[in-house]
Amino acid sequence: MAEPLRIAICDDHALVRSGLERLLVDEPGLDVVARASNAEEAIEVVRETRPDVLLLDVVMPGRSGIEALPDVLAAGRGPDGDAGTRVLVLSMQDDPSYVRQAFAAGANGYLLKEAADAELVQAIREVADGRRYVHPLLGARLAVAEEKTEEPVLDPLSDREHDVLRLLALGHTNQEIAKILFISVRTAETHRARIMQKLGLTTRAEIVRYALASGELALESRTSTV
Repeated sequence: MAEPLRIAICDDHALVRSGLERLLVDEPGLDVVARASNAEEAIEVVRETRPDVLLLDVVMPGRSGIEALPDVLAAGRGPDGDAGTRVLVLSMQDDPSYVRQAFAAGANGYLLKEAADAELVQAIREVADGRRYVHPLLGARLAVAEEKTEEPVLDPLSDREHDVLRLLALGHTNQEIAKILFISVRTAETHRARIMQKLGLTTRAEIVRYALASGELALESRTSTV
């Protein structure tokens, strides 16, 4: 049997900490091993307990969670230099700028406190598995905010890869994509592999979330009505 994921919680409100712990203690495969009420305590408990995932609030007395993130990650890094503790930011702040700052500082996920219990558990597991997590609505807001910035955001995908991404998100197989785009199955497989590598995705569910957040599926619905 696999070892349970070890979770630490950092929030300046005792009620929030106890509420999160009550939620997670009943979830199979999760074990709350430490609690902290501010950034400095978070750094210390991460250094002492090396949890798999730290749930980290943003706005706290003293240093904010985002400001403390580099020190938290350094404290949780394994002796052999591995990634160590991963950080899921759990905040009431839904401004895209907070999401950008959190990921720039090294966060592995960003979730609103208003999220459903099941989503929190899913986010913890995905972050623990090395994947990045952000709620699709937050991801969509982030994409819109980036479109409004003066600096253009470089698109890692080619036009053909965008076509393949949309079809994958709509549930098509490699064979179906090959027929629709008049390419070989091997070429479709190559495009899929490159898309997942460029975007850091590993599952079809992640492809769908990315397509929703980035507007790819919205683009598909518009073009299909022309």
